Amino acid sequence: MDSFNVMKEFYKNEFEIDESISKTAQIVENECRDIFAKIDEIKEYNQLKVIKAMQQNKLSDSHFAGSTGYGYGDTGRDTLDRVYADIFKAEDAMVRLQIVSGTHALALCLYGNLRPGDELLSVTGKPYDTLDELIGIREGGQGSLKEYGITYRQVDLLPSGKVDFNGIKEALNKNTKMVYIQRSRGYSLRPSLMVDDIEEIVNFVKNIKSDIIVFVDNCYGEFVEKREPIEAGADLIAGSLIKNPGGGLAPTGGYVAGRAAYVENAAYRLTSPGIGKEVGASLGNNRLFFQGLFFAPHVVAERLKGAVFTAAFMEKLGFDVSPSARDKRGDIIQTIKFNDPEKLVLFCQGIQKGSPVDSFVLPEPWDMPGYDSKVVMAAGGFIQGASIELSADAPIKEPYIAFMQGGLVYEHVKLGIMTAVQMMNR
Repeated sequence: MDSFNVMKEFYKNEFEIDESISKTAQIVENECRDIFAKIDEIKEYNQLKVIKAMQQNKLSDSHFAGSTGYGYGDTGRDTLDRVYADIFKAEDAMVRLQIVSGTHALALCLYGNLRPGDELLSVTGKPYDTLDELIGIREGGQGSLKEYGITYRQVDLLPSGKVDFNGIKEALNKNTKMVYIQRSRGYSLRPSLMVDDIEEIVNFVKNIKSDIIVFVDNCYGEFVEKREPIEAGADLIAGSLIKNPGGGLAPTGGYVAGRAAYVENAAYRLTSPGIGKEVGASLGNNRLFFQGLFFAPHVVAERLKGAVFTAAFMEKLGFDVSPSARDKRGDIIQTIKFNDPEKLVLFCQGIQKGSPVDSFVLPEPWDMPGYDSKVVMAAGGFIQGASIELSADAPIKEPYIAFMQGGLVYEHVKLGIMTAVQMMNR
């Protein structure tokens, strides 16, 4: 019996996957081999970049020891900061388990570097939903930027999904202190930005107002390309360790990187003026942060292969997907449009069923804090909320789109999609 038939029988006997689904999966994999090879090329480049940064900073097993209390003299934590700075080509970085999410990392940069009377200008349309109350777009956020007298405006993307440079030129004014760029698509169908796109924005706004701070929400984008936004001229980036750079091992945390003065301002917001980066106990997590970072380029590549497989498979079934299998990718997110709430929920329940953790759980839509509609979330991962692990989030609103993230290993993503399609077919 050939290998395909062996696997077909295994999927059928162990996971109740129909033969037709297994055949489609095989066809899709064969069609995507050249795309997978390009992903591997980027992975190798980024893997070597991470190793070199660790070598340059003389990483030792002594750096894996943790600290308690204030965390003074935590050489592992401080070395991790330098490794991140080198990888992202930044003047400085701050990597801390005390940063509880990507939104928190973004908030540190905003509150740390904006003052009353300043204006924040988003040039990629409305940011991710969890920033609404932080900025003051939606009422309810105690201590929003709006309450502190920091104004906000946005320049929506063009209907094509491209950046509106004329709109940016008209919007920039003497009070505009920071330009905000969201690299990932978030909960929208607009394309994610490539680093080349970010570079074009940076050059454009700096030519108009040279002292402006260009801040990039780098969530979901780390190690997807060979370059990162700082290399494209951005002043500041931030992200979450339970997304790409944590490699699936970091149990919590976030990072900020960029110009030293702006990182320092964010650090003062995390702790206190006069203290900044000098404190922050690592509590025995340094090894996980270093090892997760070491694995990150490989894990991101596994996710990208899974996203390509998902796009190609769902396209064959007649669903609209974004990006398509052969589109360039600036983040790890894959969307599938269902135009049907029942199919959407069944798909997410199938992803959950294919998970290694809580596969027996049936996710249902619920009112999740920070969102303006019910959300169904499939996430059978090892770390709560880790979107570098395979997950599918779906706001229950038209046109009923699933936003898939993560996948520590390609085979899990493949199984998750096959299980989800099987669930939809029942």
